[in-house]
Amino acid sequence: MKICIVGAGIGGCVAALSLADLGHEVHVYESVAALSPLGVGINLLPHAIQVLERLGMSSRLESLGVATRELVYFNRHGQRIWGEPRGKFAGYPVPQVSIHRGVLQMELFTELQRRLGPGRIHTGHRLVSVGGENPVVARFVTGTGSTVAVSADLLVGADGIHSALRHQRYPQEDLPRYGGRILWRATSRAKPYLSGASMIMAGNQHHKFVAYPITGVGEDGLQTINWIAELTVDQMPGREDWNKEVDRVAFAARFADWRFDWLDIPRLITSAERVYEFPLVDRDPLPAWSFGATTLLGDAAHPMYPIGSNGASQAILDVDMLARSLAATPDAAAALSAYEKARLPATAAIVLANRGNGPEQCMQIAEERAPQGFARIEDVFAAGELESIAARYKAVAGFSKEAVNALGRTT
Repeated sequence: MKICIVGAGIGGCVAALSLADLGHEVHVYESVAALSPLGVGINLLPHAIQVLERLGMSSRLESLGVATRELVYFNRHGQRIWGEPRGKFAGYPVPQVSIHRGVLQMELFTELQRRLGPGRIHTGHRLVSVGGENPVVARFVTGTGSTVAVSADLLVGADGIHSALRHQRYPQEDLPRYGGRILWRATSRAKPYLSGASMIMAGNQHHKFVAYPITGVGEDGLQTINWIAELTVDQMPGREDWNKEVDRVAFAARFADWRFDWLDIPRLITSAERVYEFPLVDRDPLPAWSFGATTLLGDAAHPMYPIGSNGASQAILDVDMLARSLAATPDAAAALSAYEKARLPATAAIVLANRGNGPEQCMQIAEERAPQGFARIEDVFAAGELESIAARYKAVAGFSKEAVNALGRTT
């Protein structure tokens, strides 16, 4: 089967690798002329790593990042609310990996070039329309302004939150839905904190800081720490201002006294070379992704708040189900129907759970019940309440140990 994948981001690259492994003729079309290692940090949960393990990529990615040892939640006073081991340290068969998004992107793209060979990856091609059913005909505008028509048995739109394919199917959609908060993201070189492989979240839903290392400790005794400062802001910046470099004066004062025994957050903020601004956005779940022999995947299908480390991981789970569906039937429309039936409700549930702050709700509950802090966490939460919050989100997001083990099986 000839398959056209629109977008060479994380989801698009993993989809191309997986479907090529099944023996399909895969072509990838990417709008930018040349990919570069952009972005900051990203977290891949065990269920995503289990899929990448089958592609022979997990060990390489772990060596380029950090196997996350634990996830710990704190209040805005630096007091520990809840923590749990992660990945291999929690008994999973694979790690949870924290890595620079650009490093992950380029590693996947390089592997894609190696496996697909010349002539199958087409950069500088922007999708403008899709028509037909058997075959599907996609039209792209190239960097020179010419139009190219491409036919395929199946087309996958993995072209992100501003997906051209999604817009064609749902032209009434406006800008993504703004969640009322702005994220400022950066990386800094700093001394290790806590275990040296700890992911931390501190504060509450209106005033939050997230940090985790994405490299090992260097000869200078420092490691690269990815961090996110998040505040409630009434107005969403215009689309053209997303992912722009900004001055940290916009938010740094709100974290000026967040110096804890285990981490100096003001120093982390001031030591960053560059800071980027992002609005907290998602889109409402769709009634359908698949139309004939076309479908959506990843952020094109289900953009969600970056809560619970789920964005890229869910795109990779989409790929797994798409590959399994195509392996089960040679009929493209039937395979896409099965893929959508499995993944659309699952991801819709995560989109909605993330709007309720997912597992991070424990920080908001602590803020509401004990705004001045606490002497004992047991005085704030009932016995078993924190464990239940964490377990419920694992079930919704699909990374219970049972689910991850099942992904290790190819049938």
